[in-house]
Amino acid sequence: MSGAGKMVCVTGASGYIASWLVKLLLEHGYTVKATVSNLSDPKKTDHLLALDGARERLDLFEANLMEEGSFDSAIDGCDGVFHTASPAILSATDPRAEIIEPAVKGTLNVLRSCAKVESVKRVVITSSMASVLYDGRKVLTSDVVVDETWFSDPLICENRKLYYPLSKTLAEEAAWKFAEANRIDLVTLHPAAVLGPLLQPIINSSVGMIMTLVNGPQTFPNKVFGFLDVRDVANAHIQAMEVASASGRYCLAGCVAHIYDTLKILKDLYPAFNIPEKCGDEQPLMEKFQVSKLKAKSLGINFIPLEVSLRDTVESLKEKGFFLKSDI
Repeated sequence: MSGAGKMVCVTGASGYIASWLVKLLLEHGYTVKATVSNLSDPKKTDHLLALDGARERLDLFEANLMEEGSFDSAIDGCDGVFHTASPAILSATDPRAEIIEPAVKGTLNVLRSCAKVESVKRVVITSSMASVLYDGRKVLTSDVVVDETWFSDPLICENRKLYYPLSKTLAEEAAWKFAEANRIDLVTLHPAAVLGPLLQPIINSSVGMIMTLVNGPQTFPNKVFGFLDVRDVANAHIQAMEVASASGRYCLAGCVAHIYDTLKILKDLYPAFNIPEKCGDEQPLMEKFQVSKLKAKSLGINFIPLEVSLRDTVESLKEKGFFLKSDI
């Protein structure tokens, strides 16, 4: 894997996944043009500028998801574009204005910029399993295998007030429609809940979930998640750009586990943690469904075990000072 002589753009580069993507791209010799929402905010820029190779091959640009043409200068001259920028929040005072519109309009604005640049050979969009799982055809039980033929139903998302899944679903729909009309070679990646070490100085939602669980709540939620490591997600992005045969959608989940399973692992790793032992409701534990790995493996992805991701997540949180001494 060598990016020597290649230039790519990464939108939303200060984020959890994108920061790792920029890191790996630089390690592989790429020149990276990266966008952030505010160049004056050191929390969005300093950790990127500190990466190996950044001084020589990283240029930062300010861009606004809601502003058409905002990404033109960052995408100009690039061989490929990774679009990761999208609101990664689960609730908001005005979900349409804060979550849905930036996701959909932002995706279209990035693709409009791509359509202007003849050198762009492929666009890789960071979607989510959230645009896959709410299909409505089947109840998620242990015999169900979710794959790339699943599409979340916007009506189901809206009726359940699942605004983040709705935003990712509508953004993906808009992306495929625009790409087909404008002959853009598009690949979408659909990661499950992402864990692993942080490069950015703030806690994202999926890592925040783990931190909450080990900070001693009375009960744990009766929920099941797909999980994978942030380093695998970043690697999958690069493979999706480099593998000539890559096409369509890719579900990314190293494993599916109940919160109870993750807590057992954390308790074994860190016996001193005050981890909850009782479920938050009286119902039987939710069943674990399956997520197909066939397409992901075609990109050469070998998933890091959940135990390793959990350990590295906690160690990263400790290193960055997010745990009090009493917590550890």
